[in-house]
Amino acid sequence: MVRVVDERIPEYGRVLAPDVGSPDSVASAIERPSEAPQAVRPAARETEAAFWLTLDAVNFGSGWFPTLRKRSEKTGYKTIAAGIRRRFDAHGRWTAPQLTGLTEAELAEWIDQDPEHELVGLMVDSLHDLGENVQRLYGKSFAALVDSAGGSAITLVETLAQWRCFADVSRYDGRSVPFLKRAQIAAADLHRAGVADFADLDQLTIFADNLVPHVLRLDGVLWFDPELVARIERAELIEHGSPEEVEIRACAVHAVELLRAAAVELGPAHHPDNSNAAQIDEILWNRGQAPEYKAVPRHRSRSTAY
Repeated sequence: MVRVVDERIPEYGRVLAPDVGSPDSVASAIERPSEAPQAVRPAARETEAAFWLTLDAVNFGSGWFPTLRKRSEKTGYKTIAAGIRRRFDAHGRWTAPQLTGLTEAELAEWIDQDPEHELVGLMVDSLHDLGENVQRLYGKSFAALVDSAGGSAITLVETLAQWRCFADVSRYDGRSVPFLKRAQIAAADLHRAGVADFADLDQLTIFADNLVPHVLRLDGVLWFDPELVARIERAELIEHGSPEEVEIRACAVHAVELLRAAAVELGPAHHPDNSNAAQIDEILWNRGQAPEYKAVPRHRSRSTAY
């Protein structure tokens, strides 16, 4: 149902190469912090760790985004992120104990949504789990959770992946497929924000969601079966964990790994030392904000994975 168009890889790599490391490819700080990690004052580090872990624990729900109320922000993600930022700016971080007792009404007030909305309930459940784990395992400290990884993004991802609030493993043809989108993006966000300095970010994959595959399809790097395209264009929900949905995400991951390999073969001009899948993900994610990509429907799945 979905496949990588291998012959498009070399040329597409050349198209993306000028954007790698370019400041113009970086979104606003509320969506993605700067790629280069900056030192964070110790007093602010706990708050920054709490912010990114809290935000990434609820960085899902794209299948519901068309049903969300959006006022000053244009997208579902921006709406949620801005609301959480408002809470942190107005009253400081939610502590781990506060997260365990968070109500739908409180979260809904900050993100400007109906407390009865299904997505709000799922987000509150995820934040309860985050608070419980940080409180039980790390002395209520978000920074201690980050430090427990010992400077390894992979270790942090493996830790978060065991928690319900960051779970993201699908089944395909009898095999487990661990996408771990939000656990991986949490590691990248913490690194970019200066909370951590991970030396193994190059071991992460892209953060498989529904936007990056959409960009790759429209740019001719991924091929979707015409009937699948028709379903997407009819705004039909694609079931999370279905073969076609797993293929969409998996092929996007594989395509970016092929792009990385092709860039290496092209030489340093196309593969700067700091390039990695997380950075390519950022470029493609920002590319997807352009009107020509937004004008075409992308697949929607209702899940807590993305």
